[in-house]
Amino acid sequence: MKKLFLLCLTTIIILLSQTESKAQSSYKNAIGVRLGAYNGLNYKTFISAANALDFNLSFRSFKGDNKLFRLTGLYEIHNPIANAAGLKWYYGAGASIGSRRYYKNDENDLYLAVVGVLGLDYKFAEAPINVALDWRPEFELTPFTDINEGDVGLAVRFTF
Repeated sequence: MKKLFLLCLTTIIILLSQTESKAQSSYKNAIGVRLGAYNGLNYKTFISAANALDFNLSFRSFKGDNKLFRLTGLYEIHNPIANAAGLKWYYGAGASIGSRRYYKNDENDLYLAVVGVLGLDYKFAEAPINVALDWRPEFELTPFTDINEGDVGLAVRFTF
C-alpha cells in the first residue's frame, strides 16, 4: 500500500511540474487514485464531449489471506448539471478481470465480473484537479456467481 501511494504521489508531482494550469471546466485525460473498498490507480479519458473510458488497476485484501487483484474498464456517459459549472453526473457499464486468492486452498482463481457505475464528476476550474464519487455494483461471474451491492469510491486525479 505504501509503495502504491508513493508511486501515485511521484507521478502526480512529475505531471504537475511539466504541465501548465488551464482554467477550464472540462478535461481530456486524468490520472490518479481511486479509494474505496478497492484501492488503486485510475485513468480516465474522454473519447467525445460526453463519453469517457475509465480504467482502474486495483487490489483488495479480505479476512485472513484472501486477496483480489483486478483491472476494470468502464464506458461512461457524462451529463452536465444545470447551474453547477464543472460538475457532471455519469452512468455506464463495463467489466473486471483479475485474480482472486483464498487462504483455505492457497490457489488463485480467475475473477470476472460485469460492473455498472453511477457517479458525480467535478473538475476544478482554476486547478488541474478532478474528483469523482461513484457507486459500482457488480455481477460476479467467476469464481462464484453473485450479485455484489458494489463499492463506493472517491477518485482524485490530475487532469491533462
